[in-house]
Amino acid sequence: MYYGQHLYGWVMIRLLPHMRPLVFARFDNPSDAKSHSKALKQLMPDAKFLIFFDVSLPIEP
Repeated sequence: MYYGQHLYGWVMIRLLPHMRPLVFARFDNPSDAKSHSKALKQLMPDAKFLIFFDVSLPIEP
């Protein structure tokens, strides 16, 4: 995980049929992610998105 990912801990995932989930965007707070999600829902009403906090840790050698 690079430094920029530590700054933007909130992740928006787009769920696509028959494909792996796609990291769509990263945000530094949940309210930004929710407002972005609302705007995307108006543009793409059939799309499915998940918002969560990414707590993955870097792998040490």
